[in-house]
Amino acid sequence: MQAKDSNPPDGGYGWVVVVSAFMVMGLTVAVLKTFGLFFVEIQQHFDELASSTSWITSVTIAVFHLGAPVASSLCVQYTHRTVVITGGFLAFSGMALGFFGLNMVWMYATTGFLQGLGISFSWTPAISIVSHYFSRKRALANAIASAGECAFAFMFGPFFQWLISQYGWEGSLLIIGGIQLNICVFGGLMRPLASSCLLEASHCETETPPGNCASKRDKGDKPPIMHKTFNWMLVRRTEFVLYAIFGILAAMSFFVPPLFLVPLSYSLGIDESWTASLLSILAMVDFGGRLLCGWYANLRVTKTIHLLAMTITLISTSLMLLPLANNYLSLAIFTGFYGFFFGTTVAIHITVLADVVGMPEFDSALGLFMLIRSTGGFVGPPLAGLIVDVAGDYRAGFYMAGATLVLSAGFLIILDQLQQRKKRGSKIRTKPEKSTLSYLSLDILKHQ
Repeated sequence: MQAKDSNPPDGGYGWVVVVSAFMVMGLTVAVLKTFGLFFVEIQQHFDELASSTSWITSVTIAVFHLGAPVASSLCVQYTHRTVVITGGFLAFSGMALGFFGLNMVWMYATTGFLQGLGISFSWTPAISIVSHYFSRKRALANAIASAGECAFAFMFGPFFQWLISQYGWEGSLLIIGGIQLNICVFGGLMRPLASSCLLEASHCETETPPGNCASKRDKGDKPPIMHKTFNWMLVRRTEFVLYAIFGILAAMSFFVPPLFLVPLSYSLGIDESWTASLLSILAMVDFGGRLLCGWYANLRVTKTIHLLAMTITLISTSLMLLPLANNYLSLAIFTGFYGFFFGTTVAIHITVLADVVGMPEFDSALGLFMLIRSTGGFVGPPLAGLIVDVAGDYRAGFYMAGATLVLSAGFLIILDQLQQRKKRGSKIRTKPEKSTLSYLSLDILKHQ
């Protein structure tokens, strides 16, 4: 793959890439977020407990994360475009085979494993290439791209409900799989960022006469190719480890509310048509939160890690309050608060990762971060399902998610303190050097 540009264009064709990533987010993560509509249908069809049924989502989330380093490594070796197209075919296969609905193990393997791998191979390169195309506007570009899942989830809520009523949950999976084939189309628009031409130009300016470069271009020589390798040694960096622990705890919580929001509304006696609208409300305010937070982060008024810690705290507060709802109106209000603050968090958490490790290591860091975070996504839904089974109340799952997020915010604070301490230490080390240089310059002036 060609080397990434050290000075991203921050616009131009980059906005086409953002729009493509927007669509890919919608056709992958939005499907995962609205899969709760299938939860009760599948549970009743196979006559399983909530904890057993939740393993479908758990496997999807886990494979989504576990496949990230593989996707990142393939991006390094080939192109983001190729990996996204492959992910589109995998996502389609998972849903299409899930149509047969043979047994729960079959569902784990198809709508769980294959769908999760397809999401991973689509989502990881899409969000990565956006970060490479933008620098100064990276927070805003990431926010717009990630907002795709909200826009599609807003439509998918009532649409999936209608599909289930018309074609059953099996037929709905087949139709959704066909829709996901469009990932391949938008993946094809993700043109690799060809920075090698710029590298060649700088090489010509500094090392060779301009005529040589012109002659090379006339001869049609290909630009130089720079190869990268996946950096597994990031796990030795304390800052990355702290952020990864935050990711584990956050993943344990993030996928619980969408999974149990629909069953909770049913337990409160809310009609199915109104229940589907809750997912639309969640998507709508999530969309607004992402764009608003991306715009604010782009102003650089608040340090992104501080902003992330604040949004995580607000999400946990919303989750603690959401179970207090006892009717549709109150549930819709608390869902709105949770969705908005969740959107603000998702808008910047990838930007914070880039700030922690730097762009040269971003592809490797993103893959490793998703891999490590997978443990939280794998454990979270079944743990919440077990707590719900024991407590006999879906509210217990929301309390568990809120408490876990409070703990995750603590690791962000520790990370920030470590970064500030290192920054102060580097300033202290540079001061003596500056003073020594000033004394030397004074001595030279005296002798002159």
